[in-house]
Amino acid sequence: MAVGRGDLPEMFPVSGVKIGVAKAGIKKPGRRDVVVFEIAEGATVAGVFTKNAFCAAPVVLCKQHLAQKAPRYLLINTGNANAGTGAQGMSDALACCDALAELTNTQTFRVLPFSTGVIGEPLPVQKIVSALPDAIAHLGENNWAESAQGIMTTDTRPKGASVQVRIGGELVTLTGISKGAGMIKPNMATMLGFVATDAKISAELLQKLHSVAAEKSFNRITIDGDTSTNDSCILIASGQSSAPEISEDLEDYAVFVSALNDLMLQLAHLIVRDGEGATKFISIQVEQAASVSEALDVAYTVAHSPLVKTALFASDPNWGRILAAVGRAGLNDLNVEGIDIYLNEVCIVANGGRSPDYTEEQGQAVMNQQEILIRILLGRGDVAETVWTTDLSHDYVTINAEYRT
Repeated sequence: MAVGRGDLPEMFPVSGVKIGVAKAGIKKPGRRDVVVFEIAEGATVAGVFTKNAFCAAPVVLCKQHLAQKAPRYLLINTGNANAGTGAQGMSDALACCDALAELTNTQTFRVLPFSTGVIGEPLPVQKIVSALPDAIAHLGENNWAESAQGIMTTDTRPKGASVQVRIGGELVTLTGISKGAGMIKPNMATMLGFVATDAKISAELLQKLHSVAAEKSFNRITIDGDTSTNDSCILIASGQSSAPEISEDLEDYAVFVSALNDLMLQLAHLIVRDGEGATKFISIQVEQAASVSEALDVAYTVAHSPLVKTALFASDPNWGRILAAVGRAGLNDLNVEGIDIYLNEVCIVANGGRSPDYTEEQGQAVMNQQEILIRILLGRGDVAETVWTTDLSHDYVTINAEYRT
């Protein structure tokens, strides 16, 4: 179950980035579950990662390899997270990097590993290694759609976005994929995300752009409030475009930044739309806050409330649940009489109480929709932030109760 259209857009190839996909049978026979990215020599790469203290072995190793600033390959497997696996997990992740490095005649530290799937189970190294020759044999620039399928776990559909813009009169391409449907409150980026551009960008600026874009996209979504052990998002700049190098004093700098931010927000929204068991796409917009942290505290309290989420699933305009969540968000000296709350354009709470113009029929008409905006006006300042989430359905419980069966 998912909200909105699920077909991939046209995925423009990115010069300097090739992708190969293979079937290793890690969890299910015949399923694409190993993906290899080959990156052109001289490309720059930036990453953001989970802040979960139990971060997976591939995350630890990936950060170590990325620090050496010379990646040539990304190696991704699904079906097994290689998290909670101790020293053996590190050894297994390194063995997979070693195998790919040997096959491609490169150094092990130039391979960045990524895993997603079940936590606490040993990584099936031999299955992954056996699939690598096939993935390498099929490396090509036009395999973005296949790679979007190859990184899925409980996702019901592949997720991708692609855009082209003119920088200095020359064409620049940005293309990306993401995966994630549950255990989503990234606290950095997304479960797995891979974005590439053929623009030329220094490593330092690329990391800055990536961190800012992730903060405003993947760090503003939540399905269930659980931060994964494996969250990783990578941004690649191959430098193969003939456009001038992206720099902060470039005339078209804002054009590129806007395109990158929009693309990453698209990928983040696709995760929410495909949230486990989701039947609704919910935007929670907090306005008139005194600070960013205050706005996000309120937004996430509402987004994580099981009572609010189940009311959304039931299409029940039980606005008191939203009001109660705002009240327990922990804001100091909250003047409840200064708060207004809207469902789309319908005012349900005015000056801290039920709006005199509100009717149950108005609320019901909004709640029956698949896409809903909850606006919360705090009357405390001029800061606004938006968080995106889903409802909580029977299917979410079923999917996670039966995840390992």
